[in-house]
Amino acid sequence: MSTPASVDVLVIGAGQAGLSAGYHLRRRGFAPSGARDGPEQYVVLDNEVGPGGAWRHRWQSLRMATVNDISDLPGIAQPDVDPCEPSSEFLTRYFGKYERELGLHILRPVRVSAVRREDDDPHGRLLIESSRGTWAARGLINATGTWTKPFWPIYPGQAGFRGRQLHVADYVSAEEFRGQHVIVVGGGISAVQLLDEISQVTTTAWFTRREPVWREDEFTPQAGHDAVALVEERVRRGLPPQSVVSVTGLVWTPALRAAAERGALQRQPMFVAIESDGVRLADGGFLRADVILWATGFRAALDHLAPLHLRGHGGGIVMDGTQVAAEPRVHLVGYGPSSSTIGANRAGRAAVASLVKWLEAGAPARTP
Repeated sequence: MSTPASVDVLVIGAGQAGLSAGYHLRRRGFAPSGARDGPEQYVVLDNEVGPGGAWRHRWQSLRMATVNDISDLPGIAQPDVDPCEPSSEFLTRYFGKYERELGLHILRPVRVSAVRREDDDPHGRLLIESSRGTWAARGLINATGTWTKPFWPIYPGQAGFRGRQLHVADYVSAEEFRGQHVIVVGGGISAVQLLDEISQVTTTAWFTRREPVWREDEFTPQAGHDAVALVEERVRRGLPPQSVVSVTGLVWTPALRAAAERGALQRQPMFVAIESDGVRLADGGFLRADVILWATGFRAALDHLAPLHLRGHGGGIVMDGTQVAAEPRVHLVGYGPSSSTIGANRAGRAAVASLVKWLEAGAPARTP
């Protein structure tokens, strides 16, 4: 067995949170793995074929004018934005320029399959198994996000549906549904944005488990801070994180008000079963459908951390800020309260600051 490549800090993922972590590592004097210009070294492993993180996969109709505010990456402000440009194109270009200008050391595509402890020493090294071999690290910043783990609810009769089922992660454009009746399931931002889009070319129906909550007042920075605090409290107690929108509610935009006037936002309670050509309604009725679009969110992509046994009885991971409470060598950024772009930037900074203290406090040095 070959000797693992050693670094002080290894970052998994090069989306917004991973790039923020890379930036703050560089600011604190960490050098890319193999470089000679710094005593401490890091590496970023990314499973994508190029820059952009999950933004590489967003549907083309999602323009910069319609996405939520995207926070600048730390150190380099966004260039001027054409509001009509697809977010996937703009943000991929912005992220790529950021990586080049800062000289971040990102290896891609690299798939991480497992993270294990090298031994029983709580200050020992972590072994990161990947498609490019095994790495040994004194600290780990996990920034894998959620895009690669879409959540599909299970309903009776689902496998027998003769139409098309797809998740938001697979959505391309509304035009492919023209002439078909589309059911959209989900109560988040993606669900209402796609209802607006699809309802302009064909008929739709909207189903959610709970009655959506709409904000009539302005969404202020204080409201955002309060919402993030509620999500943070959940993960501090080891509960699975909720999305921020589940706390903030949905914000009315001119496009969504127009969709409501068209009748596209008439929510129905969740159906109870799926049949071959439609869904069985809660009141016993039946609604024919050609397509079911599951806008049901994503879960944290943490399967590679399973060997560390970080999850508790509540199904979540007990967190202390970005640090896993039971495993201080591991930090999760882009998880729970840091899943927003502003939160991801802050989490990257906080994780690096905490890991630096950990290393300085006596975690074992990297093997030359």
